[in-house]
Amino acid sequence: MLNTHVLILNNSFQPVHVCHARRALVLVMRGKAEVVEYYENAFIHSVSRAFQLPCVVRLRIYIQPNRRTVALTRRNIMRRDGYRCQYCGSKAEPLTTDHIIPRSMGGEDSWENLVTACVRCNNKKGNRTLEAAGMTLLSKPKRPAFYSFIRFYHPHSLDKWRPYLFMD
Repeated sequence: MLNTHVLILNNSFQPVHVCHARRALVLVMRGKAEVVEYYENAFIHSVSRAFQLPCVVRLRIYIQPNRRTVALTRRNIMRRDGYRCQYCGSKAEPLTTDHIIPRSMGGEDSWENLVTACVRCNNKKGNRTLEAAGMTLLSKPKRPAFYSFIRFYHPHSLDKWRPYLFMD
């Protein structure tokens, strides 16, 4: 129970961190934070008291939101793109990653140059630019915000955290 994850917000309700319940309870008991949301039917028992397990905690002071970044990996590119081909929109398996500007033409491994593609579209585009292949993207690729990826790392907490992660 003490290893359950808790979303930490600054005093303006911006997400700044995810920590274990033990750390969140210490912040609350020292008066440095207040509980915004609780997990239902989850309690931590001491010798003389029972504490409901916090799910979302708000700090009483302002802390600059963390500038953490999402690692550029094949899985994270597919997560960003919703596991859909960015050329035709299909969810066909298997999916691949494609360089918009091919590496042979100086294209880099970056969030802005990599997209999810089905095998058919990737083969159709080949080692050409979008213009040369006569293809277009469904959406412009960009670097995702770190807190938009929390749903992949902490899916059990998503329902209670959703309003604070600007996902509604």
